[in-house]
Amino acid sequence: MSQSRLTELTWREVRRAGERGIALLPIGSQEQHAGHLPMGTDTLLVEEVLDRALALLHREPSAPEVVRLPALPFGHSPHHLFAAAVSLSAATLGAVLDDVLDSLVTSGYRRVMVVNGHGGNDEIMRLAVKRFALRARVTVAACSYWTLTAGEDEAGRPDVTPGHAGWFETSLMLAARPELVRTPVPARTPVEPPPLFDHPPHPGLTVERHGEWERVDGSTDDASGADADRGGRLLDDRARGLARAVRAFDAASR
Repeated sequence: MSQSRLTELTWREVRRAGERGIALLPIGSQEQHAGHLPMGTDTLLVEEVLDRALALLHREPSAPEVVRLPALPFGHSPHHLFAAAVSLSAATLGAVLDDVLDSLVTSGYRRVMVVNGHGGNDEIMRLAVKRFALRARVTVAACSYWTLTAGEDEAGRPDVTPGHAGWFETSLMLAARPELVRTPVPARTPVEPPPLFDHPPHPGLTVERHGEWERVDGSTDDASGADADRGGRLLDDRARGLARAVRAFDAASR
């Protein structure tokens, strides 16, 4: 398997890699993550999962050729501006993704995979992929890392996954970047009524109510029980899931 970082290639190497390879674009955010996690949590975690997935693929002689782009560090985070964030509007993020995809295709790539680390980017990313494939001869995939499980580990808690600045993300950060987690992580005071964005009044509804993120102090669940060992297992599970997704995308798009 050939793995390359776009930043380190010459333009001719970029062109040659585009003939067969898959361009991988991680995207994240810079936004508040309660009082114990850093602003760049989403970017750091998507890069960590990608690192682990590519390490798994590197061991396989028949794995696809990939070219890794630098992570896009900014996302759509207006709901976190009550505290602090660097946010792109939905239109701007869509335009940025469109421009990046267009640049890759013009530079010779016909297969691109976007790997997302922030919930606020998900719908925008998927729409950008759908729109771009309508007008360009390209095969584009998109995913958010927490959705790609290998299904081989029971370390998870589906009720709080992915959440925001809660048990799941804090466990992952304790495994990936423990020096950036402010410990001890305080227990979260229960919030009543629970926010509608996480607890819709009827299955199938998407509900947003003004002021909810500020009311819950920027986190969706209690992170005080987060665990580095379980976080490492969860990261490995997502990495295995992402590696399988890359292989499947490669087989379907040759």
